[in-house]
Amino acid sequence: MRKLVYYIAISIDGYIAGPGGEFDFYPVADDLAAYLNDQHPETIPTHLRAQLGLDAPNKRFDTVLMGRGTYQPALDAGITSPYAHLRQYVISSSIPGITDPAVELVSGDPIGLVQRLKKEEGMDIWLCGGGKLAGSLLPEIDELIVKCYPVVAGSGVPAFDGEFRPTAFTNTGTRTFSNGTVLLTYVRG
Repeated sequence: MRKLVYYIAISIDGYIAGPGGEFDFYPVADDLAAYLNDQHPETIPTHLRAQLGLDAPNKRFDTVLMGRGTYQPALDAGITSPYAHLRQYVISSSIPGITDPAVELVSGDPIGLVQRLKKEEGMDIWLCGGGKLAGSLLPEIDELIVKCYPVVAGSGVPAFDGEFRPTAFTNTGTRTFSNGTVLLTYVRG
């Protein structure tokens, strides 16, 4: 069965973006970028892949889920299909519609969507963000891949925004990069 994997960047204090959706404050070192391009090439947006000389097949994911806050920066840049190399779903009740046929808008139950996707054949499902969507999908998250950057944001979008629901995960891997970023992998405990 396919897994739902929350693959996300966070600050030391647990924010995935700043109060205005900023995410450009994460320091990326060369060894980290090389690792991410090699191990998770499908998580690089389509419009950046050519600039990076990245022409790799998907290794882990063939589907991406994102909330409005994650999708909006692409729209603001005039990009309607940020991950054209993946099957794309935007879960939002505030977007009236999406004109790009490569991106499916889901305004209803994200849990039902994930349960349906997990039953399909294919690679794993990448939960790209945001915090509210992750909070609502916590019961379905099978694995966490957390890039914890050595920066304190102070405020912003939390990694999980939802009801109090302690959920145990087991650490299955830790890797540190030259700039102090720590890549943590957890599976549902």
